[in-house]
Amino acid sequence: MTISKKIKMALAYKGISEADLARSIGTSPSAFNQRMKTGKFSSEDMEKIATALGGTFYFGFEFADGVKI
Repeated sequence: MTISKKIKMALAYKGISEADLARSIGTSPSAFNQRMKTGKFSSEDMEKIATALGGTFYFGFEFADGVKI
């Protein structure tokens, strides 16, 4: 599943439009829409999106022995 699809699912879950999310993270709706098309978001972008949606963002690897990277 792409990151854009995950963002769309989170927006639907929270009942927030892409335009409202874009404004709340300090970007224009059109610029955010372009980013959604490419799916290119930094970890910092994802943290801002998660905060705006009232959630948390996590990214990393977890191994069977408990090591997290």
